[in-house]
Amino acid sequence: MNTGPARIEINEVGPRDGLQIEPAFVATDDKVALVDALSDCGFARIEVTSFTSARAIPALADAEAVMQRIRRRPGVVYTCLVPNLRGMERALDCGADELNLVMSVSETHNRANLRMTREQSTAQLLAMLERAQQAGVPCSVSLSTTFGCPFEGDVDPAEAGRLAHRFADAGAAGISLCDTTGMAFPSQVAELCAALAASLPASAALTLHLHNTRGMALANALAGWQTGVRRFDAAAGGLGGCPYAPGASGNVNTEDLVHMFACMGVDTGVSLRPLLDIVATLPRLVARPVPSQLLAAGPRLRTHPAPAWLAGHFGGQADAPAGGNGEPDARPAPGG
Repeated sequence: MNTGPARIEINEVGPRDGLQIEPAFVATDDKVALVDALSDCGFARIEVTSFTSARAIPALADAEAVMQRIRRRPGVVYTCLVPNLRGMERALDCGADELNLVMSVSETHNRANLRMTREQSTAQLLAMLERAQQAGVPCSVSLSTTFGCPFEGDVDPAEAGRLAHRFADAGAAGISLCDTTGMAFPSQVAELCAALAASLPASAALTLHLHNTRGMALANALAGWQTGVRRFDAAAGGLGGCPYAPGASGNVNTEDLVHMFACMGVDTGVSLRPLLDIVATLPRLVARPVPSQLLAAGPRLRTHPAPAWLAGHFGGQADAPAGGNGEPDARPAPGG
């Protein structure tokens, strides 16, 4: 198997991308507590909120209050999504460490999501990059529907490459390739990531933003890592989804991504145990179950006590391995 970087960065996007689609408003106090708890887990970046219209995204109407009240941990970059120049000024006033700009690679999704043509969005983002440089705040650019559009189907990878290069040349500190509705597949991800890693300037770090709509997010992350990608977006508990993308589901689960790379000996810098404690609180926070397989099953080496009936069945023999920390089975399961 091809091997990738020995250390990667996980960017936690749950407080923004995760909560933006929730129908029930999450209280400001709870958002602040969530960001503060995540800050203690070892993330390189946390995307806190979005400075967008409260009418468009009512779930994040308290952006200023959240940014002003979070406890900032040294070494963590606190980022905000900004859709336009007005939102950028609001985020700058709140002291965002980094700004995330966004547009779609496909025309139809860009019009549905941003109410603009791609040409209009490109011009706006270039102006925003210039303003951010004047303010001395780094900006990354997220390219939605990079790997497929829910309205148009396949997206030309050359178009994603063209936009990535245009924004990198304009001073973007990072380019995120976003699988907005989980349409990506591993060989497709590997091909585009390899091409852009070889051609983008080193100053424009490449990030993969993956959704697990069709169950391929971890496979796609592995494919990107094998080409040298070092940065990945993820949301605790698999929260999230695009409000303007039919069929969209949550982001790749942060805990699953951290666990997979840890099993492979790749350093993410993230502590899994406190992260799982946070994930366990999310069903109460969003008033629904969250799709966390790791929370349900535990890390792969979590063991359980042997079934109580074994001792009697094997005559008290003591040569079986010791059990673990789970609840014993009530009875043997049939078959192999």
